Amino acid sequence: MSDRDELFTIGELARRTGLAVRTIRFWSDAGVVPPTDRSPTGYRLYDTEAVARLDLVRTLRELGLDLPTVHRVLLRQTTVADVAAAHVRALDAEIRTLRVRRAVLRSVAHRGSSTEEMRIMHKMAKLSAAERQRVIDDFVDATFAGIPDDAPGAHIARGMRSMPAELPDDPSPEQVDAWVELAELVGDPGFGERVRAMAVTGAAGAEPGAPDPARVSAVAAQALSEGVAPDSARGRELLDQIVDPALPADERVRLADSMATFTDRRVERYWQLLGVLNGWPAREPQVPAWEWFIDALRAAA
Repeated sequence: MSDRDELFTIGELARRTGLAVRTIRFWSDAGVVPPTDRSPTGYRLYDTEAVARLDLVRTLRELGLDLPTVHRVLLRQTTVADVAAAHVRALDAEIRTLRVRRAVLRSVAHRGSSTEEMRIMHKMAKLSAAERQRVIDDFVDATFAGIPDDAPGAHIARGMRSMPAELPDDPSPEQVDAWVELAELVGDPGFGERVRAMAVTGAAGAEPGAPDPARVSAVAAQALSEGVAPDSARGRELLDQIVDPALPADERVRLADSMATFTDRRVERYWQLLGVLNGWPAREPQVPAWEWFIDALRAAA
């Protein structure tokens, strides 16, 4: 009998391959490595091809393939390359999930979160990219429903929809926190109402008599840094650098009311959170300066 014709019992096969007898028996029962023959007493016998087959099965199983897939490979119903490519995609998805889970746990440890906060964070962070985008899309759809595409403030809707909140594959605790805060923000009806009011009204810069935004930011930032109260004499001096000192009181009130429509810390926070999620450079908050300007206008009316 040649080596090729030599037959082995399960015990002998186990010694040759280093596999447990129960493993070989299980794979044999599953049809992955069927016996070549039976002994007169009914014991399973395997040839040398079974040794090579077992080695391949072990390799594929260690790579994470399930037995039905291994069986299809051995039957040549699919190729190892195709299976490997599919498995890589599955592993990539699993790795992304594990990275997000790790980031959530880091954030929980850093924040000292409660059980409920941890549950919410995990629920929001494990959403797929498509599901995260749907949260933003649903908010935009509900907020801007019925507003024509050519409305004065329609660009706000386009901007919010075109800048999705993309949670990275390996997010930092800050990005996990940002995503959870963003999800809570777009779920706030008051926030949606303010954004809709902005879209219906138009753009702040289009308001007749509206001051130069750069001028407002520069002068009001100076006032804030100096601790100047909006209703003080110094506050009036600085305000006169932004608007015409002769501007009537009723025009000041009207301008203040109009600017207030476009001045909301929650809206600014929305863009800040998107910046954290997408890795954009941080920008100095602008709303405090505009709040000072609006208060100064009303104080001088």
